[in-house]
Amino acid sequence: MRILPSLLTLGLSLLATTAMADITVYTAGPGGLIDKLASGFTEETGIKVEVFQATTGKVMARVEAEAANPVVDVLISASWDTATDFANRGWLVPYASPNAATVPDFLKTETAVAQGVSALAIAWNPTSNTPKPAEWADLAKPEYKDLVNLPDPAQSGATFELIAALQAETGWEMFENLSANGAIVAGANAEALNPVLQGAKAAVFGAVDYISLSGKAKGETIEVIFPESGTVIAPRPAMILNWSKQQDEAKQFIDYMLSDAGQKIVADAYLMPARSDIAANRPLIADLKILPIDAEAVYGKRSETLAEFSKALGK
Repeated sequence: MRILPSLLTLGLSLLATTAMADITVYTAGPGGLIDKLASGFTEETGIKVEVFQATTGKVMARVEAEAANPVVDVLISASWDTATDFANRGWLVPYASPNAATVPDFLKTETAVAQGVSALAIAWNPTSNTPKPAEWADLAKPEYKDLVNLPDPAQSGATFELIAALQAETGWEMFENLSANGAIVAGANAEALNPVLQGAKAAVFGAVDYISLSGKAKGETIEVIFPESGTVIAPRPAMILNWSKQQDEAKQFIDYMLSDAGQKIVADAYLMPARSDIAANRPLIADLKILPIDAEAVYGKRSETLAEFSKALGK
């Protein structure tokens, strides 16, 4: 009979261990952000986090490839269109985190909530011997001849939305002028920015702000300019997949991401925190003019817009 308490203790220990299941998080960059969130979450809860971090396109390709045997529990995208698409497919778990009370309504739905928010800007190298630009159209001036990169809107959802919003305001003329001035489409966001950091180019038209802001904080020669005519924001939706076998643990991860500690980590990555009561050392949504965009209508004619953009840029 003396062995029974030991067996009971062992059984309870095993139950406690198995109750803390690992979770898998797929996320579009930045890599340092998810690593710090995962580490903080594990330290607080004891739940380990397996991470796959890549561009949005590569993350989505992996989710599609694993459709027959899905493993991801939490997905964080760089495009809100992902949350809309997955909700329409019926792939998401409804969840309202208690820590989302101060997240503005336009940054959350029944099945998704923003981790943080980026905006698009002009990233300009002040050592490029070009005048500091103030507006998007400035980059089509002769002083910037052959010195401007644009991220590829076919690879960057945020760039696509910026182009759609600006085109709705002013048509394709500005993009035609950029092309005539030697501006080129230079791949995804990092590929467009690196030549500017290296001094081979002067500016990026439509740079993801947090990448440049982070680089500047590390000593890179770069300035981030938000044109007064307006820009677009790119909320980063976090969502729980309905095939997850660790939905309770996944909900705890969302709670941690939106906690004071989690949102400070987001702010330290130079993103705007999703919560309106968290400070950040960067411009916030209220500081920017946000261009209106009807995402459903814009994405409904995505192929047409990309074709028109390619024509305007002479591709």
